[in-house]
Amino acid sequence: MNVFENLREGKHYHILDEDYKREAHTEFARCAHICHLINAADPVDTEKILQLEKELFNGNLPENTFLTPPFQIDAACRVFLGKNVFVNHNLTVMSVGTVTIEDGVMIAPEVGLFTVNHEPKNIRIIMTKEILIKKNAWIGARVNILPGVTIGENAIIGTASVVTKDIPDNAVAVGNPARVIKFI
Repeated sequence: MNVFENLREGKHYHILDEDYKREAHTEFARCAHICHLINAADPVDTEKILQLEKELFNGNLPENTFLTPPFQIDAACRVFLGKNVFVNHNLTVMSVGTVTIEDGVMIAPEVGLFTVNHEPKNIRIIMTKEILIKKNAWIGARVNILPGVTIGENAIIGTASVVTKDIPDNAVAVGNPARVIKFI
């Protein structure tokens, strides 16, 4: 298994671990470079942006899925996108622990998806938990989703919420920390 698979399985890594530095930092550099090219592209050159997004995701950009620049993704090899996903500008994804976004998800501007945390007794040790956003969920502007969270199918997360726990299917959740206020 590689470092990313080990992290997904619950292994922790010291940030100076040679395997971690070699594998993770190679992916970080690759993604930073491609994100830079995308973010610097003329916004009307959608063909170039789409080509670069396909490169970022190693050719795995599903039909009708589009990310609006600018955005930053640290480990695109650990982001799995469904069809008909729309992501608005200023997305930040720390995806070392894996992010899965299923079909039809809508993500508003300035959203953060964070799969990484640090061991409190030794902040040089990283640990990860996967984020899963299920079909047709809608993530409002400036929402932050923390490690290990699943957003349910058709769920809506209100603007500026901080999601620390799973949100069930068909729920509307808001606040910091996000709490379910109703079901649709």
